[in-house]
Amino acid sequence: MASLAEMRARIAAQENKTSNKGSNTQSDNSVYPHWNMDEGTTASLRFAPDGDPKNEFFWKEKQIIKLPFNGVKGYPDMKKVDVQVPCMEMYDESCPILAEVRPWYKDETLKEMANKYWKKRSYLFQGFVRQNPIGSDTTPANPIRRFVISPQIIPIIKSGLMDPEILELPTDYLKGLDFTIKKTSKGGYADYSTSNWSRRESALTEAEQAAIEAHGLFNLADFLPKKPSEAELRIIKEMFEASVEGQPYDPARWGQYYRPWGVDAPAGSTTQPATTAARVAPVAASSLPAWEEDVSAAEASFVSSPVVVPAAAPSSDKAQDILAMIRARQSKS
Repeated sequence: MASLAEMRARIAAQENKTSNKGSNTQSDNSVYPHWNMDEGTTASLRFAPDGDPKNEFFWKEKQIIKLPFNGVKGYPDMKKVDVQVPCMEMYDESCPILAEVRPWYKDETLKEMANKYWKKRSYLFQGFVRQNPIGSDTTPANPIRRFVISPQIIPIIKSGLMDPEILELPTDYLKGLDFTIKKTSKGGYADYSTSNWSRRESALTEAEQAAIEAHGLFNLADFLPKKPSEAELRIIKEMFEASVEGQPYDPARWGQYYRPWGVDAPAGSTTQPATTAARVAPVAASSLPAWEEDVSAAEASFVSSPVVVPAAAPSSDKAQDILAMIRARQSKS
């Protein structure tokens, strides 16, 4: 992992780059659900380095896209569902969906639709829970927990790293810092804007150091969706076009690749649940903000590709007409 000075330089470079642009699952309890904290409570976390020494930071950014569908064929009780697919920009490659959607923002009448298909970000960390206000939460046998941090909290984490009064990496085993998540509410939604870094250095306890020695640290990249193959990218494009048209999700066509939570793989499918889909316990999506849905039960959207890849079915003419209309409108603006 990079030094604190190198990390600061990279964060500054990233922010400068952004400003210049203009603005299935098993319940192993390894992910700490801080969103289940009661309002007015705080949790104290101690972040640990990524197990991958090549990672420049001690977190990994996850980017997914939600494809909304009007129901599911064969599932009459499912009226509206979302299918989560990886955004290719997560792998530093061009994303075909965002390439299609990005120009929509130039048209006021298309902004709402553009927002619907824009990528959602979350951030994966690991470490220890030092103060836990969730009475129902129990520490697993491996006390090194994973944390899914929202876009609201990540700027606080980064700004603390840029503080010149912080002299050591917060993940340092001897001189690190705790991070306090504080849950309040604003406008009827959970608010974490008062979360902050501790100002007091502390060493890992003997028990925490022993846990790292016994279990090792996670490679956070292992918990990202696997990079889609060319065949899977064709399926993603096909689902995107069907979603734009307003079609229902079709398990027979896409279920062996990507599917919404609660939908079984098609009969005879050779696919197995992806590792990301087997690592996070399902949470009732209706009780979570959108970003938290993306990182809980929605993990089950990702399934591994089949051994034999059939040719992608042709896209619907109607979806192509809708996209063609949008493109024509953009070319005139």
